[in-house]
Amino acid sequence: MSAPSLQSFQEQVSDLLLRHRSLLDVLSKMGQTNAAAVRSVTKSVTECGCIELHATKQDFEPGMDLQHAKETIAKHVHGELCENCKESIINELGRNLFYMSALCNLLGIQMDEIVERESQKCATLGLFNLS
Repeated sequence: MSAPSLQSFQEQVSDLLLRHRSLLDVLSKMGQTNAAAVRSVTKSVTECGCIELHATKQDFEPGMDLQHAKETIAKHVHGELCENCKESIINELGRNLFYMSALCNLLGIQMDEIVERESQKCATLGLFNLS
């Protein structure tokens, strides 16, 4: 079975969403599912312990070349998600994606267009995209 496209997923969400069809309902569900995804990651650190967080100041020096920066800058995560935590996070991110798709449907926006635009920005701006 091939992975569904964003368009087919968006159509599926449109067909399934019955209870929370108003814009305000969808916005509140997006906030709720986003918080649940963050909480699921947090539990991986604080309850399960499969990953650890070691946050320190990022040592980035002006003039540092890209390769050295990639080797130097840490992601602050040590360890790997266990299967239970990974499954929980995937489920929460999926719910969040469901409501993002619902929001797009309500506003007449295609998720494919969002991905395309973001990809173009990344290609154009490169490293300066989110700075």
